[in-house]
Amino acid sequence: MALKDFAFKVLHTSEYARCGLIETHRGNIKTPAFMPVGTQATVKACTIDDIKKTGSEIILGNTYHLMIRPGVERIESSGGLHKFMNCDLPILTDSGGFQVMSLSKLNKIDKEKGAIFNSHVDGKKFFLSPEESIKIQLGLNSDILMIMDECPKKSEDYDLIKKSMNLSLYWAERSKKAFGNNPHKALFGIIQGGLFKDLRITSLNELIKIGFDGYAMGGLAVGETQEEMFSVLDNIKEFLPNEKPHYLMGVGTPSDILGAVKRGIDMFDCVLPTRSGRTGLAFTWEGRINIKNRKYQNDNSPLDSKCTNLNLNKYSKNYLNHLFNTNEILGSMLLTLHNINFYQELMSAIRENIKLGSFNEFHDKYIDKL
Repeated sequence: MALKDFAFKVLHTSEYARCGLIETHRGNIKTPAFMPVGTQATVKACTIDDIKKTGSEIILGNTYHLMIRPGVERIESSGGLHKFMNCDLPILTDSGGFQVMSLSKLNKIDKEKGAIFNSHVDGKKFFLSPEESIKIQLGLNSDILMIMDECPKKSEDYDLIKKSMNLSLYWAERSKKAFGNNPHKALFGIIQGGLFKDLRITSLNELIKIGFDGYAMGGLAVGETQEEMFSVLDNIKEFLPNEKPHYLMGVGTPSDILGAVKRGIDMFDCVLPTRSGRTGLAFTWEGRINIKNRKYQNDNSPLDSKCTNLNLNKYSKNYLNHLFNTNEILGSMLLTLHNINFYQELMSAIRENIKLGSFNEFHDKYIDKL
């Protein structure tokens, strides 16, 4: 049977906020969607079965980390990333550009060769060109691939950001050519341009000329304030193609997501719910809870009384406090699962409120609370 082609359609709108559906041969994804991050072929402290029970419909893998450990050849010989990690959900892989910037102490950017860097694990030298990044992602058998881009740190240097944007556009053309004809997969372009409106619009327009299946906002979550991030989205929201999914990479907090959905974003990923879960921070409908705080030692109430999924409320704050303060791994597992479940409850509520036409009221109720 022929594989189903990648497709996207908008089902409901509330001003710029959209409720839609991404169709893939591995399953459909309701948008706005949050993708749990499975950096190294695992969503930390969770099984794939539990991830699916939270309502997650897609996860993210990381090209940089997987090329270093265990290596694409090992995953490819196992039948691809889905079989390697026993995951039948769609998988999006990023290109590795952000990690080259953020993790590698020794790296060099060459226009033709791409990124030349030393592994943060053992110092081994790697070369990651646009063609190699796409080759790796195809080897992983990803469902949604990202172009190779340069992700600069936050800067007010216009010429520096413009130069980086132009390099990313050159690499975008090469990424598209390397991707070739894969109708059942998708390739997303990445909009760069820092905090500068004209550069962001130029980047988007040039990417549209090349032609991609979706468009991602890159170069954010690199030190800017939430106000600055929202300003970037405000500046470009009316120019984003309506018929394509819009993805905000590496973001963020629940309030970041609410504000970004209001500005037309459909897809999100972030390590925050899993990283916070491992360190004792819980996200709830009443706000954030540091479960290690002494005040929870005799609190036998559930973590979030509104949570109805996975029977997570059978564990009291008192018990979770004990687990974290005795360094028991079960605490990290339960809180990570709780946080991912909360994020998916949030996305579900966002979609429902867009559908009902009440998203603005929902946004205003929770934007400062979560």
